[in-house]
Amino acid sequence: MHTDDIFPKAYEPAAVQDRLYKQWLEQNLFHANEHSSKPSFAIVMPPPNITGVLTLGHVLNNTIQDILIRKARMEGKEVLWLPGLDHAGLATQVAVQRYLLKTRKIDPRTLSKEEFLKIVWEWKENHSQKILEQLQKLGCSADWQRTRFTMDPAYSRAVSNAFIKLYHKGLIYRGKRMINWCPASQTALSDEEVIPKKIEGILFFVRYKLLDDPSIFLTVATTRPETIPADSALAVHPEDTRYQRFIGKACLRPFPKEPIPIIADHRVDPQFGTGVLKITPAHDKLDFEIGTDHNLPIRDILTAEGKINCPEVAELHGLDRFDARKRAAELLSSLGLLESEQPYSHVIGFSERADVAIEPRISEQWFLRYPKTQEALEVVKNKIVSFFPSYWDKVYEHWIKNIQDWCISRQVWWGHPIPVWWKNGSFMCQLESPGEGWQPDPDTLDTWFSSWLWAYETMDEGTRKKFYPTDVLVTGPDIIFLWVARMIIAGLEFKPSQSEEISQNIPFRKVYFTGLIRDKQGRKMSKSLGNSPDPIELIHKYGADGLRFGLLRIAPQGQDIRFDQSQIEEGRNFCNKLWNACRFRSRFGKINPHANPWIHPKSSFSHEILRKLGQASSLLNEAFKSFEFNQAAIILYEFVWNEFCSKFIEAMKWELTFDSKETHLGAFEAFDYSMSIILRWLHPFVPFVTEELWQKMGFGQSTIQTEKWPEADLLDILKKPLYDPKSASTATAIYEAATATRTLRSLYCPNLNQKIKFFIKKDRELSDLEKAVFCGLIGASSLLSIDTRPTIKTPAVLTPLGEIFLPLEGLIDFESEKQRIDKELTRLKKDQSLLDKRLSDEQTLSKAPKEKIDQWKEEKMAIDSKIKRLEEQWSYLSDKN
Repeated sequence: MHTDDIFPKAYEPAAVQDRLYKQWLEQNLFHANEHSSKPSFAIVMPPPNITGVLTLGHVLNNTIQDILIRKARMEGKEVLWLPGLDHAGLATQVAVQRYLLKTRKIDPRTLSKEEFLKIVWEWKENHSQKILEQLQKLGCSADWQRTRFTMDPAYSRAVSNAFIKLYHKGLIYRGKRMINWCPASQTALSDEEVIPKKIEGILFFVRYKLLDDPSIFLTVATTRPETIPADSALAVHPEDTRYQRFIGKACLRPFPKEPIPIIADHRVDPQFGTGVLKITPAHDKLDFEIGTDHNLPIRDILTAEGKINCPEVAELHGLDRFDARKRAAELLSSLGLLESEQPYSHVIGFSERADVAIEPRISEQWFLRYPKTQEALEVVKNKIVSFFPSYWDKVYEHWIKNIQDWCISRQVWWGHPIPVWWKNGSFMCQLESPGEGWQPDPDTLDTWFSSWLWAYETMDEGTRKKFYPTDVLVTGPDIIFLWVARMIIAGLEFKPSQSEEISQNIPFRKVYFTGLIRDKQGRKMSKSLGNSPDPIELIHKYGADGLRFGLLRIAPQGQDIRFDQSQIEEGRNFCNKLWNACRFRSRFGKINPHANPWIHPKSSFSHEILRKLGQASSLLNEAFKSFEFNQAAIILYEFVWNEFCSKFIEAMKWELTFDSKETHLGAFEAFDYSMSIILRWLHPFVPFVTEELWQKMGFGQSTIQTEKWPEADLLDILKKPLYDPKSASTATAIYEAATATRTLRSLYCPNLNQKIKFFIKKDRELSDLEKAVFCGLIGASSLLSIDTRPTIKTPAVLTPLGEIFLPLEGLIDFESEKQRIDKELTRLKKDQSLLDKRLSDEQTLSKAPKEKIDQWKEEKMAIDSKIKRLEEQWSYLSDKN
């Protein structure tokens, strides 16, 4: 059968992926056996929200998990990768409301709770299936039979029971406190769901007249004049000498006009604005604390929708808060009380989901006092739980030490019900209704209150016994508080292992934090910017393997990632390179799945690839040990592309044409042995192409997924060593000499098909085979050994084999070549002059974006280098020797 019948000329992922994935599912390869005697390895998948589709962040996160999972399987472990989906209470409710308005022209406010929830469940069924299918397209080898949802009946019951236990321990309480309120979503938010954003605003300087002498006034700097009707006092620092004489007096609030006291408090910052702070206890957290300590009245003038509720000031009553801000400034100006306005940059909190400015608001909510905080701190300090990168330890420690009670109730319909029942102003906390007349609490629980149980409540008793604690969590650092820390606390509090041993109750042993994926300009990816590519489209274009490997190569541990689609194309090209390497080998007959290159005569090139194989193994083990997945991908790329394909296979091609066949079998055995290891190394990264090649090449009777991870046997290569160091060093010298000689040749004879002669003043003896391979690598018709430097025009290069000369007589027309170089230099110097002008013009540099300036600098460096090289060539061709 012809090679092309077995191996198409290029790897075609579309023809492979669905077929192989179907085989894997039919063979039940991903299902974990809780009764297995093998050592366990477990990961719980961070559940994607049912609000959207696969993003590049999901691709990176799940690819890393799949690498760990597939490697563990090959290491002979019983592996559980437990997938699932998050109901994402607020996010889903917002998404469904938008969907109803946009596509079905239904105002969600016109629906009953039951009608709305029925639509959300339909949404869930539709979207959850799409998300799981997309993860399968990526090649994720999760135990789909164990797929969980945060609102499965058993999981929901566990969430309610957790609430009840914490309530009866006195850790959950109901109280009226200052909380973060989202006017768009009409719900409370925890501090961790508020995103600080810098905005450009206005600082208004407002005059408050003294009550007993209206000719005297205190000026207050505020960004929120619309809240003036809620002012209960003015406050100054007690040691601020500018205002000490006013402490204890009263001033007039501008509107509605009413006396308010002037108080002293150490929390006032004398450096901000004028040093006078207006106190609105109902609308600012610091003001609430000051107001509480000074027994000030609380005036709430904002509705839940963020509108002004103050009939006494008709000009503001009923206005949206931002419209009221402008109207309040106009009103102050008309009263002669607006001293001035200044542009002001400051940071305010935005709702993570609705992306609107939150309002500090006094509200009666359910709160949790975090348990086990000291223990949660110590498990990370003592490396019972290890973070990668480790600098997240400090961030985690700071949050734990400054932890605030968690507002866990939400005013949304979609979510877990709070297991509390009300009757005549009294309540009872229990799972079932106490009886007739008792009404369920109208609120639902914060989504994260269910997610913090994810690591163990997704497992039944048998699964938990085998696989808990899990081994690794892969997640983003943006939810280190929202999820990671809370899961640690939940594990320590609820003791899912039914043991008192702390190490048996932590949810995971290692946490790997991925970086944020940005575009080439460093911007965060978003649909509005149009810079967020669809991963499914990338899979269609480049294959799942290309996407996985390309993304991993640009994702250093702990760093944000600059996404470049050309890197995904390189991932696809890498798969093609691997494919063509196997295709080349298939031309020479069957491979030996049990290849043993040690027992056959070998060329220096076979010795060298075995040495490089051992070195790559050591580097790869270190990269995996330190969770440097990006580095592991780079190591594999460099070894496969450069060492194996560009060097060994190219040398092997010429070795196989050499008359003596003494080393041919050794070369085939070295290839087969190395490729068996390469495919197993690469399988966790590029599962589809490696599976297809493993089967096509006949390396095994079953799937590559159950083959042994290559490790122990490779250590002997370097230790014993199982290669001839002298022969290997000769091959290294030949490769380095070939690279240098090809570079020299390209300057004068770019046509690689033209065979030309070289001279060598050698420093190292080569065998006939080695000399033949070297000539093949450099495209030489002959390589003549000389003792002295030639007197004719012969540019040279110093190599590990000796000095190699390229005689130019008869090879090129000197005058024509000089004319060509002159022409090229004229063009390049014109471009050089233009770039020099740009880079020295301060006005141009001040207007151009940094990315453009960097591009000009790179272009300038490249042109400078080309000019220098061409001038050296011209000088050489003009030499009279």
